[in-house]
Amino acid sequence: MRSIATFTLVLGLAAFACDACDEPSAPPPLASSSPAAPSSAPSAAPSAAAEAVAAPASASASPAPDAIIAQHILVAYGSARRAPRGVTRSKADAKARAGEALAKIRSGTPFEDAVTQYSDDAGSVDRMGSVGKFHRDQMDPAFSAAAFALRVGQVSDVVETPFGFHIIKRTQ
Repeated sequence: MRSIATFTLVLGLAAFACDACDEPSAPPPLASSSPAAPSSAPSAAPSAAAEAVAAPASASASPAPDAIIAQHILVAYGSARRAPRGVTRSKADAKARAGEALAKIRSGTPFEDAVTQYSDDAGSVDRMGSVGKFHRDQMDPAFSAAAFALRVGQVSDVVETPFGFHIIKRTQ
């Protein structure tokens, strides 16, 4: 009877682990734990096993999330796709301006202040640079690659897309 209860617990934890993941994966080898574990404090064993299952999901080696939330600064140039009417700077000037914004951020200027001062994306300036939650395939490939490579709170280098030069901060 005890082995049936243990088997049911393991299946329940495996189902919990799969529901918590964005992508299906093989359940962790909980059944192969040492025989001493089930005999010690039965009420503590499930929570310890659940924590062991949940830990890999939050580790940096886990699979990339399906969607993230980010902020950005866009520095456009005159011939960039969808550049605002008033933007006449050259591509080289835009890249230099984006580099200046990044240097200020790295020296301690809050990202939101740099958005206000440097971004040409009027829509996201009102939202402090937020582009909201997005999936990898919803953005330009260079933007997505940079954004999804960041850890939460990390700021990218200058990223070039057909829209101009971006500085991206992953927020979630």
